[in-house]
Amino acid sequence: MLHFFVFFLYSISSFAQKNTVISGKVVTEKDSPIESATIYLMHPKDFSIVVYTLSDKNGHFKLETKSGSQNNILKISAEGYLEFSDTIEKPAQNIDLGVVRLMKYDVELDEVIIKNEAPIRIKKDTIEFNASSFKLRPDANVEALLKELPGVTIDMNKKIMVNGKKVNQILVNGKPFFDADGKIALQNLPAELIKKVQVSDTKTKEQEFTKQASTSENVSINLTIDKKKNKGFFGKLLGGYGSSERYESSALLSYFKDKRRISFLASSNNINASGFSMNEVFDNMGGGRNDGSGGSFGSRGGIIKSNMIGISYTDEWFKGESTDLNYYFNNSNADNTNKTSELTLLPTGSLLSKSASKSDQDSNRHNVSLNFEYKVSPSIKVFFAPAIQTGKTVSVNAFDRKTLDENNQLINSSNSFNTTQSNNTNFRNNLRFFLNAKKEGRYFTASFENDNSRNDLDSRVNSLTIFAEGTSPDDLRNQNVTQKNNRDKYIGNLQYFEPVTDSLRLNFSVITDYEKTSDDKKTFDRNGQDMEYDVFNESLSNFDSFNSFGVNPKVGFSMSIKKLDLSASAGISVIRTENHAFYLNETIDLNKNYFIPNGTISANYSISQSQSVLMMYERKYTIPSGNQVLAVADLDNPLVVRTGNPNLKASTFHFLQTGFSSYNFESDSGYFLHFSTTYFDNQIVGASDYNSSGKQISTFDNVEGTYDMLLAGEWNKRIKKDVNTFGLRFSLYANYNLNKGFTNNQLYEAKAFRLNPGFGFTYEYGELLNIQPYYNFTYNDIRYNNTSLSSTSNTTHNFNVEITNFWPKNWVFGNDFGYNYNSNISGPYKRDFYLWNTSLSYKFAKQFTFKVKVYDLLNQNQSTSRTITSTAVVDSESNVLKRYVMFSLLYKFKNFVTNES
Repeated sequence: MLHFFVFFLYSISSFAQKNTVISGKVVTEKDSPIESATIYLMHPKDFSIVVYTLSDKNGHFKLETKSGSQNNILKISAEGYLEFSDTIEKPAQNIDLGVVRLMKYDVELDEVIIKNEAPIRIKKDTIEFNASSFKLRPDANVEALLKELPGVTIDMNKKIMVNGKKVNQILVNGKPFFDADGKIALQNLPAELIKKVQVSDTKTKEQEFTKQASTSENVSINLTIDKKKNKGFFGKLLGGYGSSERYESSALLSYFKDKRRISFLASSNNINASGFSMNEVFDNMGGGRNDGSGGSFGSRGGIIKSNMIGISYTDEWFKGESTDLNYYFNNSNADNTNKTSELTLLPTGSLLSKSASKSDQDSNRHNVSLNFEYKVSPSIKVFFAPAIQTGKTVSVNAFDRKTLDENNQLINSSNSFNTTQSNNTNFRNNLRFFLNAKKEGRYFTASFENDNSRNDLDSRVNSLTIFAEGTSPDDLRNQNVTQKNNRDKYIGNLQYFEPVTDSLRLNFSVITDYEKTSDDKKTFDRNGQDMEYDVFNESLSNFDSFNSFGVNPKVGFSMSIKKLDLSASAGISVIRTENHAFYLNETIDLNKNYFIPNGTISANYSISQSQSVLMMYERKYTIPSGNQVLAVADLDNPLVVRTGNPNLKASTFHFLQTGFSSYNFESDSGYFLHFSTTYFDNQIVGASDYNSSGKQISTFDNVEGTYDMLLAGEWNKRIKKDVNTFGLRFSLYANYNLNKGFTNNQLYEAKAFRLNPGFGFTYEYGELLNIQPYYNFTYNDIRYNNTSLSSTSNTTHNFNVEITNFWPKNWVFGNDFGYNYNSNISGPYKRDFYLWNTSLSYKFAKQFTFKVKVYDLLNQNQSTSRTITSTAVVDSESNVLKRYVMFSLLYKFKNFVTNES
């Protein structure tokens, strides 16, 4: 500990060293300031980047470097201008370069200019980082590279933010690496392969082709592979076994040559890693490192064994064509034991249900998907994306429940033992056609989407429900239930864009939507003679179907004026639904027509290349489904009778969101603010009555004036001093909702407030040490009107710290420590616990790594939660993985053929 304290003091002392500031102003030949020009220093020997910054909107910049160390090369570059270069000789005092004029380059010089290696380039709506400008460990992955980029933050849940915007997809050379969320690429792709990291606002296919501005608050990251390493392969193999018969294994192999990429992955474990995750410190342990989200109290419940195999093929077979083909097979077994206490709120009194359940579920899934894109000509493009999923699930569930009234008197009890086998098939397809007319800005697009699913279930139901109070008769079931669920949905969309001026375009569109669903359920009781399930039960059998056809014509415009992108559209949805049911030998038909106006307004204003404001308004709707409007009793649950409401109206609501993001590259700090709200003119809600037996009689109704609001913000800053890097992050999320519904024929209101601040700190000492503490606090409060409980609240505290030590050479020592506390969990549930995971690894023979890992070192892990809703307070606890030790061996291999030509 003393050595660490001395080491830390030495690190801090480096801040006292005197630095030199190089300043100036970058302008054009006509003395107009150049914003976001890149100014950087390079070592003259190896041309590595020493330090860099960007000019502000007035062209000013300040570059801070160590005094009198050595000669450096100063470069200033900007998109569309010749690069400025000068030698800075061992700076001992501040240097003012004054005004630096950049000359515009001719088109013929474009190839020469592109070859420069500026750390950052801003090209219109894209920020491009040069990967080689950021110093990393030799075996670093893409995640380590992204963490070094200015404006990029990655939290403990692997949520990536860039300049305050959430990253919702990561692509490799413009295509997904197995999955669009990029988690596999993030943790497994070697950083040395990457040449550029490109960040841009996420766009739809239509927005990309028609050159519209993005209307999304999210951003996409595209990783381009270095063309000098255009052929080769890389991969890793992992195997581990430990105490309590815990095991893990995974494999990844990726081969690439020019535009072709073939990747294979596989995984098998019984430590809750259901996907493919290979964290560099903890591998698959517990599905990753500690969870600091604060959402659930403790680890994920249940114990999951999973096996997975996948293959991905990406290629360009001929000019203008692009193919991305993926196949996955997943097999899993989930074992879950749960205890739950649920307090149901009534206008007078309450009901307390205590339940225990145990489930075991086996599932197999096959997934095949294809993305095919072909540019037929410079003006025509076709996109085709089919996907098929088939699966089989077998589950066994045992359940026991007792319900007590406010006087602690038993009013009903139930227990069941059910088995279910389901077979499902889903086919989705997305076909898009794009046409660019000869006239600039005139486009025509057409799309067709389908979603077809089939789900067959075969269940054995054994249950007994006893009503100790009231007049409801006891319910005994020994049944075989077969059910066929079918769903077919088709959506067609035609769009036409006509330019009026260079900056203004009109657009016309027609969207058609057809949906057909059916549910055919047959229930057979077991007879008492030959024990066959052949006695047809009419009250628990029914057939229903739902058909919907809608047309939504729209007209709108889009315009771009300097820094403002504005678009708007309005239309009316004309929808007809046909609801049909056959129940108890009666036919019930109900047809409904809807005429609902809808529209969208979107505006994006770029204050500067590092500051922007986004605003969006949408008028939206949701039509009720067949089971919500058909007056047919659903008696599947002995404790609940659910029927539809023929007079139910559609939900209509207004959605508004606005956001502001800012990042200062000079100070390496940024922040974002976000506000969104949804206001319901009409909302579909539940309406429940409880009889004296505790049985719930439920239907649906409409309420007006409900809403929800979200206010969010985050600030982050990074400070670099020599080998020391400090990072600060503060976030704040606040929600306020008004919910309404009906209980025992009385309207209730629930006003919910949630406050969730968080603070994170990171410290890195070169490539030797990484420390990341994080604290998260959540406060929930609900105020009730017209219920027996006037208010309830709870708080949770989550503290996590990750410490990873990469010293001495070839050794990695990682520790994740977490503390969780929940203030108001009731009954036998424990309020707090510690979770400590540790890992020690040694790398030998260059390609092998031996690890010893311990999960839940203190043997305190648990999964408990408190959920507060508008009608209930629920406390729950599930079984979790407990302490185990794992010994594993990792083998990494790679071979890149360098093309220097």
